[in-house]
Amino acid sequence: MTTRQVRIDGELTIYRADEIKSLLLGALAEPGDLELDLSGVSEIDTAGLQLLMLAKKIALAGPHALHLVRHSAAVAEVFELLDLAGYFGDPLVLPHSPQSASASATTGQPS
Repeated sequence: MTTRQVRIDGELTIYRADEIKSLLLGALAEPGDLELDLSGVSEIDTAGLQLLMLAKKIALAGPHALHLVRHSAAVAEVFELLDLAGYFGDPLVLPHSPQSASASATTGQPS
């Protein structure tokens, strides 16, 4: 089975919800697994999260898989804050931030 890739660039927000929803639904209607590259996402809000959750739900109901890959810092931050990585089931590598390094140095706890 083939895996196709779709990349989202820019905002994944309510201002682009219709555009991105059409893109995702069209991509999910095609045969094969889908990788959604999130490396170009500069901002994400609850409307963007709802679109990703809708896409995952549609993929789970269909014959193919959806994988979120290359999470941008904006996406990783929201996924970490809301503990959503497990919901999507894809590996999420959190970038090392200077704040977490200074916090662990101060407290002696790993970040």
